Amino acid sequence: MNTLYATRGSGNSLKPFLTMKQLGIPFRLVFVDVVSGETRQEKFLAINPAGTVPYLVTSDGRRLGESNAIAWYLAEDTRLAPGTCYDRARALQWMFFEQGNLEPFISPARFFISIVPHRRAERAEEIARWQARACQGLRILDGYLSDRDFITDSGYSVADIGVFGYTHVAAGAEIDLGQYPAVQRWMHRVTETSGFVSLSDMNDHASIRLADDGIQAHAS
Repeated sequence: MNTLYATRGSGNSLKPFLTMKQLGIPFRLVFVDVVSGETRQEKFLAINPAGTVPYLVTSDGRRLGESNAIAWYLAEDTRLAPGTCYDRARALQWMFFEQGNLEPFISPARFFISIVPHRRAERAEEIARWQARACQGLRILDGYLSDRDFITDSGYSVADIGVFGYTHVAAGAEIDLGQYPAVQRWMHRVTETSGFVSLSDMNDHASIRLADDGIQAHAS
């Protein structure tokens, strides 16, 4: 069975989790506590030397990191794969955009505002810069989505999952998504897709702790 290493509350971890749930792919979920430093401990580094989550170990032992790469791999040859060469390229374009223009700014701002608020004051200037950069990206995304239902013309796909991951938690970074009506309409459409599960669903999903995980290490 596939094993997904993830952390609670992570928009990046939601991407492969949502992909597997919507496709009905069986998997084990192992939660790794990033805040307490589990990703830097020897047990996890033996699984993923990069020390990042999400991380997938497939049923046949192959290993894959980076949220959008994992989601893309899982979606290959399924209904979540865009149907044309152009749409696949367009999907990658926006998944790259998300990782370059949204996640790097929404994620840290949300982390210091909502996850470790006691550290917010020490990062106040950086938070303001992250929020401004995230808003720049959201304006571009909002313009793109103003006349379309989903990221590509193939309909709902892994591209939507990839872009949704951190966009939908921007409020946790104190970003007003009401400024981006097309983004809001698109997010609603994503949540209405068949088999959709939320970040809260992932947090509550039956899982095991890294300390109790018996998977063989020796990352490849």
